[in-house]
Amino acid sequence: MMVQSPQSFVVREECQKAASQNGFRRILGEEAGWAAFGSTTAHGTIHLAAGGPQGPWLLALDHHGVIQELSLPAATASGPGRARFAFDTLGALYAVLHRVYELGVSLPDAPLRDFERRVADLPRTTEAERLVVQRVGQDIFRDRLMDYWQGRCPLTGISDPALLRASHIIPWADCESDAERLDVHNGLLLSALWDAAFDRALATFDDQGKPEFSPRLSEQARAELRWHSPISLTDEHRRRLARHRERARGEA
Repeated sequence: MMVQSPQSFVVREECQKAASQNGFRRILGEEAGWAAFGSTTAHGTIHLAAGGPQGPWLLALDHHGVIQELSLPAATASGPGRARFAFDTLGALYAVLHRVYELGVSLPDAPLRDFERRVADLPRTTEAERLVVQRVGQDIFRDRLMDYWQGRCPLTGISDPALLRASHIIPWADCESDAERLDVHNGLLLSALWDAAFDRALATFDDQGKPEFSPRLSEQARAELRWHSPISLTDEHRRRLARHRERARGEA
């Protein structure tokens, strides 16, 4: 697949517009027909190019975690980054760029860096002060889970923010580091009822993301815990959920 080099005015404008409207507003330059863009909040650099004013539109990424989570077929075009992808329309490119930004602000350690920056000057001497720091971390964790899970409970589809909870797989107090506490792969964005069941180990999930219920849970409660589809999990989720299943079975 050939890349137009150098970019025409139309292609350059469309690339800049696509990047800017999806959170990548820093223009980093152009080389061999590929325009590079960055973000002040999302990790990684994106490169955009096109075969011509009508496309196809090309995206190159260097963020390994984002590439893995996108699970898109790679294009044959040569160019920058670890992987390149092709899209027939600008609409398709926009949709993927939006997801790239959501993943870029939540993977792999973006939440941790944000937390460290925001609490760097906060005191931690008293219990009250430590609770303030913890609240900052929990707020960041929730915000990043909202990005990662695209603002909806993956089980029920509920998208009302007031009804969604940031559910830690390994509880906050049991994590060995702030990096673990703030890792989005240590969290699920669940509706309030599912969060209550998950937090108390009355419900957990197998490696395919299907719910498993504790015998302590009543039939009526199980009936109310409605779900439409399994949760899509990464290996990092599965590793942590194995510990959660051990806890659920130990408390059965």
